Amino acid sequence: MIPLLVCDDSMMARKQLIRALPLDWPVHITQASNGEEALEAIRQGQGQVVLLDLTMPVMDGYQVLSRIRAEGLKSRVVVISGDIQEEAQRRVHELGALAFIRKPADPDELRDTLIRLGLLRPAPSTSPVSGIPVRTDPDLRVNFRDALREVSNVAMGRAAALLARVLGVFVQLPVPNVNLFEVSELHMALADAQRGERLSAVCQGFIGESIAGEALLLFHDAESAEVARLLGCRPQGENEEAEIQLDLASILIGACLAGIAEQIDVRFSQGHPQLLGRHSSIERLFQLNNRRWRKTLAVEISYAIEDHNLHFDLLLLFTETSIARLTQKIHYLMD
Repeated sequence: MIPLLVCDDSMMARKQLIRALPLDWPVHITQASNGEEALEAIRQGQGQVVLLDLTMPVMDGYQVLSRIRAEGLKSRVVVISGDIQEEAQRRVHELGALAFIRKPADPDELRDTLIRLGLLRPAPSTSPVSGIPVRTDPDLRVNFRDALREVSNVAMGRAAALLARVLGVFVQLPVPNVNLFEVSELHMALADAQRGERLSAVCQGFIGESIAGEALLLFHDAESAEVARLLGCRPQGENEEAEIQLDLASILIGACLAGIAEQIDVRFSQGHPQLLGRHSSIERLFQLNNRRWRKTLAVEISYAIEDHNLHFDLLLLFTETSIARLTQKIHYLMD
């Protein structure tokens, strides 16, 4: 039996990946939820082959690859990540990863990659393996918040890849946060942030199959000039600066919503983005939403641009009435 280590902070991601493993691959599976746990398992001989995520708390995948090399540990690593930036793929190969597969891993692609790397012997032509490999584990119980966080993680990786291509940068990704807020609590937090610093915000509504909400992109006014420079623009006034902010929001919000929609099999219709403070305000947004729902399911994603003083906060605010349908869609994806 081959000692296989599956390392990902998301229980759902580990469940999906274990299910995607070839049934005819003789492995003994160990799981780790962060890089430190992974390294300890590798040192104990439980990671001859490692399937490694990149975006994790405590210690991320890049740090794990660096430590494996520094300590001379004998592990063959395949990175499986939602961060699909070309630069991310280049960096992990430079650090010693044998291959890169985008999340969620396709069973056929995973099988072909393992065969190509010599980690799995191809099945004899006289007795082909039929059907999609499925592997279950009774210990893999996934809760809704973890599942939505993983769906958002994959979606934000696709949005970051698009942003990286447009701006010619490397986007640093965090682990998304998923919380259920009273709308009034979120309102006060955002209002305090806006008073403390000069922020711009772009809001865009979305709806599809009984799932609706608002996407809110926050960024510092002082960073607008740097965004314009990266885009090769020289805004001559407030209107041109606003266009740049709306373009940036379209990239991040559109790509992120598209990534979520694809995973849970929903088609979102999106409203026109509005620059808050010009056409409406954060106060106005929450006055409207307070009439429609009392609580909101908030997904918080922060993007930081490496080597630039730039960061953007994206909030996906799902209406209270959307939670039941979203839960149903997420559970269907998990099963």
